[in-house]
Amino acid sequence: MARSYWLIKSEPYEYAWSQLVADGSTHWDGVRNYEARNNMRAMKLGDLCLYYHSNKGKEVVGVARVCAEFYQDPTTDDERWSVVDVEPVVAFVQPVGLAAIKAEPALAEMALVRRGRLSVVPVDRVEFQRILAMGKTKLPRSGGAAKKKARKKAAGKR
Repeated sequence: MARSYWLIKSEPYEYAWSQLVADGSTHWDGVRNYEARNNMRAMKLGDLCLYYHSNKGKEVVGVARVCAEFYQDPTTDDERWSVVDVEPVVAFVQPVGLAAIKAEPALAEMALVRRGRLSVVPVDRVEFQRILAMGKTKLPRSGGAAKKKARKKAAGKR
């Protein structure tokens, strides 16, 4: 199954990228807009999310990964509201500001530009890769270090 890409917003004074890194993972909750909620429900395990600081900063600062698919928001009895869990993948070498995104012709149709008020929006693969390039950031090889460590451990047992 193909991976999907998303942009998730957080006010840095509420829950900054640095806090996600310190915590190791978090529940992505508090989304009350139906369209954004439906986007969260479409998120699948392993999908990647651009982490955007909204209001103050207005910039993409990192990439997170969905580590638990949607479930009912524990902060409410209303079963219409969902939560997903995300974990940090990589911090941007150079944050990518909203002004730079709007100035990039290849990103003119990006949901962040067209639907700026939504807190969770889809991002297509080309947009995701362009934002990574603008931020001089590369994704780490998936599981490379963990696989190498497991191979060394297994080799030591022989």
